[in-house]
Amino acid sequence: MQAWDFIQDEVLGMKWLSRLIGRAVEACGLDPAGRVGGSVQFFFFDIIKIMVLLGVLILVISYIQSYFPPERTRKILGRFHGLGANCVAALLGTVTPFCSCSSIPLFIGFTSAGLPLGVTFSFLISSPMVDLGSLVLLMSIFGWKIAVVYVVLGLVIAVAGGTLIEKLHLEEQVEEFIRHGRALDVPQEKLGFRDRLGYAWGQVVSTARKVFPYVLLGVGIGAIIHNWIPQAWIVKLLGSGNPLGVILATLAGIPMYADIFGTVPIAEALLGKGAQLGVVLSFMMGVTTLSLPSMIMLRKAVKPKLLGIFVAICTAGIVVVGYIFNAIQFIIL
Repeated sequence: MQAWDFIQDEVLGMKWLSRLIGRAVEACGLDPAGRVGGSVQFFFFDIIKIMVLLGVLILVISYIQSYFPPERTRKILGRFHGLGANCVAALLGTVTPFCSCSSIPLFIGFTSAGLPLGVTFSFLISSPMVDLGSLVLLMSIFGWKIAVVYVVLGLVIAVAGGTLIEKLHLEEQVEEFIRHGRALDVPQEKLGFRDRLGYAWGQVVSTARKVFPYVLLGVGIGAIIHNWIPQAWIVKLLGSGNPLGVILATLAGIPMYADIFGTVPIAEALLGKGAQLGVVLSFMMGVTTLSLPSMIMLRKAVKPKLLGIFVAICTAGIVVVGYIFNAIQFIIL
């Protein structure tokens, strides 16, 4: 247990870095316990920690992903049928890009290739919500229990949502140019270790460039919440006294656009200020799965009815998950 605590605190949580930055803040004449010093420490600690974890995670996940190019993924999914296909699609979504806007082109390609609509939607839901990066990053902030439950419930939403869409027979709600499109059958390259490592490093650089502005924004907001907004305000709005906190947090996340790396520092600050666990995680799911830019992109591929059903299913699932987390908060924290 002590070994796991060390991994949780010092390796994933990087508390050694927090102490180091705290001493640097003190050396600059600021008090880490004060508002200004605390904001500076929170800002630099979270940026460095998230970007380091981001680099390691993307390197590992992109190396794994090099074995699953779109055509190979399509062939794997094509071997399964029914609920099993939805489960496999949701699991494959965990090794794909980190944000919903990156997942939508893959969704379009799979749909054009003739995969069942419900299967492709299971993939589309799980890809931004429960990728492997979210598991490790959530473990670094909230602990392994919350991370595992979050990923399991996210996969349940993906499988249930895709299955429901499949049962509704909404194929005609996909835009015609996609329904009658044809995916190219490109054989997978024979890549060696160095080729795959080079691909993975390229993904690290590319993703870091895209994600860094959102990390800066998220950490900045988190620092303000953590050190400047009175705890009583957060507790009143998002604490146990407000039964609508989960719904408000889910809806508040929709207009935003960020991946999990940008939302975690905000979630961390909200939880530290007394917000309910379910409220915080619902906010994260809302941002990563239902962001307005990704919905605009998805509208190019599907008609309004299907888009509305997709948003309704995801919103309902996220709200249910939020209330489940609120109910078990004191058990898993």
